[in-house]
Amino acid sequence: MTAAVAAIDAMLAEVRRGAERWVAFPIERHIELLERVRERTAASAARWATAAASAKGISGTPLAGEEWMSGPWGLLHALDRYLATLREIARCGAPRIPPSRMRSGPGGRTVIDVFPADAWDALLLNGIHAEVWMRPSIDCETILRTAGGWYRRSERRPRVCLILGAGNISSIAPLDALYKLVAEGAACCVKLNPVNDYLGPIFEEIFAPLVECGALRFAYGGAEVGAMLCEHELIDEIHITGSAQTHDAIVFGSGPEGAERMRRNEPRLHKPITSELGNVSPTIVVPGPWSDADIRFQAEHVATQKLHNAGFNCIAAQVLILSESWEGTPRLLAEVERLFARLPARPPYYPGAPERLRALVARRTGARCFGADGDAPLRAIAVVSPDGDDPLLSNEAFASVLAVVLLPGSGDAFLREAVRFANEHLHGTLGANLIVHPRTAREDPGAIEEAILDLRYGCIAVNAWTGVGFLLADLPWGAYPGHTLDRVGSGIGVVHNARLLEGTEKGVVYGPFAPFPRSLAGYGATLLPKPPWFVTHRRQAEIGAALCAFQHRKTPLRLARIAALAATG
Repeated sequence: MTAAVAAIDAMLAEVRRGAERWVAFPIERHIELLERVRERTAASAARWATAAASAKGISGTPLAGEEWMSGPWGLLHALDRYLATLREIARCGAPRIPPSRMRSGPGGRTVIDVFPADAWDALLLNGIHAEVWMRPSIDCETILRTAGGWYRRSERRPRVCLILGAGNISSIAPLDALYKLVAEGAACCVKLNPVNDYLGPIFEEIFAPLVECGALRFAYGGAEVGAMLCEHELIDEIHITGSAQTHDAIVFGSGPEGAERMRRNEPRLHKPITSELGNVSPTIVVPGPWSDADIRFQAEHVATQKLHNAGFNCIAAQVLILSESWEGTPRLLAEVERLFARLPARPPYYPGAPERLRALVARRTGARCFGADGDAPLRAIAVVSPDGDDPLLSNEAFASVLAVVLLPGSGDAFLREAVRFANEHLHGTLGANLIVHPRTAREDPGAIEEAILDLRYGCIAVNAWTGVGFLLADLPWGAYPGHTLDRVGSGIGVVHNARLLEGTEKGVVYGPFAPFPRSLAGYGATLLPKPPWFVTHRRQAEIGAALCAFQHRKTPLRLARIAALAATG
């Protein structure tokens, strides 16, 4: 037995004992441990964000704010939401969902209002609103009867879940582990991705209370370590954030034999596996009466959806769907191209990105390329035909390339065709964005709700980006329900979901079409200026640090500092 195998055996034996302790702990002990993790997260936030920004080559720039917001702030927010739910369970035996927060939605869905959850939320992200849409068969009574299901069980079997972490967004693996620990009662072994395993020592310090009780361990190494862990007898189940190819190799094996097994739907893995596997994300722009200021703001929005984290997001916008007859289409495209050309270059830190981007734009007539990394462009925009099986429509690029699809029609006809195209021609079901002028939405609100209903995606963002849905732990995060092991698409199951709801279909997040103060001129009252996650925001690094401080200790003074920074971005 090699030293590596012996070390893994010993580690998993400790996690197995920790799993037994974890299920035996009273809920008050879970709360106490998570409160300690929360304090450690706040204390380590600067070190975490600084390390990630340095690794991605954005230290000392406003873009470093991405690492504050998608790293420690995301974890702090999730911890607060889980703790609130656990305290409700401790008091009442189940999560408390007031009837005033539930409504009857289209298509027989029950819709639950989950954000803002309190006055602090409403002040911090004024204009951001989020809902959970349940599956058609889940009514209000069922929601109240099933939420927090693990805590209702009289018998809780100890389980160990292997978390295969992603290398792009630094909070993914911690958030996945938290969900398995809190929502499903499983102890976790988190195998970090080699791309960002430099964060391991920081995570071990943050999660020391859970490590000490044996409920959590971190593992390091490449594919061979991952394979060893997947097959280990002490691992009961697996959760992976990554690619469908990696998922299929785990479940069915690799090479021709694995392909044949998948064709016959005969898995070689006999353990439960959940997954979040990305997709080709659409951004549908509904024609409307857009001013020049609207064009400029929404171009920054589209650029953010694509270029945040250098395009290495599973829900980075990949296909911009526009009306070929709308007069705003050439104006919006010209402004997006201007931003692609003007925004500072950033290193393509994720392995293989330059080669993928070069292959995707090679021999494309009319593709616009921006910047260069050797002989590869850093960013590209390409108009593609809606017909056929273009790789930009069928494969997640995981690079800074934006495809543009022009569809006929206007108004409701265009929106219906855009939804149909996204559902039927684009790979995956994780996230979709919809941008619509408030006046257009007011003229036919039913058409917008119908589009949200019909879009087969796990997260829909209306005048927002699905990245916001990822960071709001109030929402479930995962693919649209219905995938199977042999046709896994964007994955199976959900994470986050801090209300511990069962039977969710999708999360929906709404944002303001225009920022404050322009928002007051008939766009809908919101006090949110340019969102700090926009790649064009000049103060986002400072705001990211201030957001973490505020999330840790919420005071009017800290909120005022965020507002002052946001107003000058």
